[in-house]
Amino acid sequence: MRVKQIRFTVAQILALSLLGLSLSSRAETQDDQSAANLAEQFESAKIFWMQFEVARKIVTLGDTSVIPALTPWLSHEDRHIRCNAAFVVAGLGDDRGFEVISAVLRDRADRPEGQGTPGAKWSLREQVSSDRYYAVHMLGELKVKQAVPILDPLLQDEEVNYKVAWALGEIGDGQAISPLIEALRNKHPDVRVIAIQSLAKLGAKEALPRLHALLDDQEKTHYGAQVSVADAAKIAIATLEEKPQSGPRD
Repeated sequence: MRVKQIRFTVAQILALSLLGLSLSSRAETQDDQSAANLAEQFESAKIFWMQFEVARKIVTLGDTSVIPALTPWLSHEDRHIRCNAAFVVAGLGDDRGFEVISAVLRDRADRPEGQGTPGAKWSLREQVSSDRYYAVHMLGELKVKQAVPILDPLLQDEEVNYKVAWALGEIGDGQAISPLIEALRNKHPDVRVIAIQSLAKLGAKEALPRLHALLDDQEKTHYGAQVSVADAAKIAIATLEEKPQSGPRD
């Protein structure tokens, strides 16, 4: 009997030890996800898209105590990094972040070589284009309605118009429907296809007549699976015709 009791006690000790290790490991993981540690990870990230993944986590955590530490990054010479910091600040409710991202869209000033430029040979023009593209992406990620009046005119900007069409769909505000319908006339199939997809996301039944008019448009996108405008229109029409009629839009 005594042996059985001892074995049971040893088993309990082992179980408690394993539980303690598990809890300790979980606590360490949670500590790694604290606002302060995430801010350190943000600052030490070497690649802008990896830094953005950390930025997402910080915003999800919702701890505004990191804002002072990230404020100097709002003027970083690399606009991709600047936008990442601005995404965090804006996502935590500080308007300075939105203002910084919006300013990058207008910024064509000289700058040193940075991140995110396509191709092997750097040029100021390509860098500016890449920075503006990334700023549009950040506005789409933020999903804030105040970005819509800023983005709408950029549907005519050949440097970023296809990304703008995507961002407007991500933001999900009804004010973007009319500009997106107009974008269906754009000469570039990339813009037309992404505008179609965004209109479907927005549940824009008013776009159906224009979408039906595109069913013979066989031009294809230049990215990914190279979808034709007609195929994108078919999918959007099916999606929209299945949706119930929505109420008044914002």
